[in-house]
Amino acid sequence: MCIGDNHEFASRDDMKRWWTCPGETATWCKLVWGFLLSVGLVLPVCAGEVEKLLFLVVEKDEVIASNTKAGRFDRLQLHAKERISDYQVANAVAVVVTNQRYAAYGVLSGGWKSIKLIAQEKTESIQVEDYSATIVSSERILNFYGRSGAWNEVRRSVQFR
Repeated sequence: MCIGDNHEFASRDDMKRWWTCPGETATWCKLVWGFLLSVGLVLPVCAGEVEKLLFLVVEKDEVIASNTKAGRFDRLQLHAKERISDYQVANAVAVVVTNQRYAAYGVLSGGWKSIKLIAQEKTESIQVEDYSATIVSSERILNFYGRSGAWNEVRRSVQFR
């Protein structure tokens, strides 16, 4: 930072004059500086953070969602010959992949919401974060929004590999 005509580094006196608030407005000026500094330090830490509200207990024939926000437990019962192949859990949403369906749980929507697999469909990736989940499969791209409990999907174009 250069202050003065000779473009030298600012001296301690120059910096003191630059940062010092004038006379009667000194108190207000310091309050404003303090507020701006505290907001600048706190907002990046708190922005978008979702507390951990959801935990999964995976058993052989069922998955139990522990929803700490609502203070409840919700069971996902597996059907005959249904087996879990993968699952992911974030702060407020979870996805369970079986050989028959995709099941998702949202803390705010409450309860399990399922969507059937298409014949020969293979799961390629699962991403979960905060209230959202995205699944990429060989046939489609699906997303689940845990606040509303809604599934959405789009078919993938033919991929030649």
